[in-house]
Amino acid sequence: MQAYKSIEEIPSRYEFVHVVARRARKIQNGARPMLNTPVKKPTRIAELETMSGMVEYYHLPAASETEPEAEKSEK
Repeated sequence: MQAYKSIEEIPSRYEFVHVVARRARKIQNGARPMLNTPVKKPTRIAELETMSGMVEYYHLPAASETEPEAEKSEK
């Protein structure tokens, strides 16, 4: 798990927002926060957890990033 210091370091902000939203929903439904923080809002707690590397997720490369070099040269 990787911790991020700022939002600019995150490879995909779309994936980050998706992960934070899913974690926030779990907190709203009764999951205990993994951080001891005075913050009460589930979305902010989830964001802090994800930024600190406590919530594990993987960046999935775009289709253009995974194409073999041979297919790229044919185009």
